[in-house]
Amino acid sequence: QAQLVESGGGLVQAGGSLRLSCAAPGQAFSTYVLGWFRQAPGKEREFVAAISRSGDTTYYAESVKGRSTISRDIAKNTVYLQMNNLRPVDTAVYYCAAVEFWGVGIMMPALYKYWGQGTQVTVSS
Repeated sequence: QAQLVESGGGLVQAGGSLRLSCAAPGQAFSTYVLGWFRQAPGKEREFVAAISRSGDTTYYAESVKGRSTISRDIAKNTVYLQMNNLRPVDTAVYYCAAVEFWGVGIMMPALYKYWGQGTQVTVSS
C-alpha cells in the first residue's frame, strides 16, 4: 500500500511562514503528479497546489497564489509546500496526494489515488 507522510505543520502567528513536507518512504512517486489540499473544520477539502512529475509545471489555487511555493525533490521522493504571509483563514489540516496524470482534474480530490494522513496548520491572529 503506497503511503505519503506529511510533516511541518504547527502553530504560527499571522504573517509567519511554514514549510510542509511530504515524503513517500519506500515508494517511487516520480511518475506521479503531486498535490496539496487542505480541509478546515466543517468545510470541504480544497485544492491548494500541484506540481508535475518533472517539477517544471506548477498550479496554485487563487487563495494561496503569490504566498505559496510548491516544489519537489525527486531524488528524495519528497514534495514541499512553502507558505508565507500566513493568514488565520489558512488554518486547516493539510494533505498531500498523488495522481497519475496532469490535467483539468488536478484540482479534484476524488481523482487522487494516494493520500497522506494530514498535518495541522493553525494560524493565530
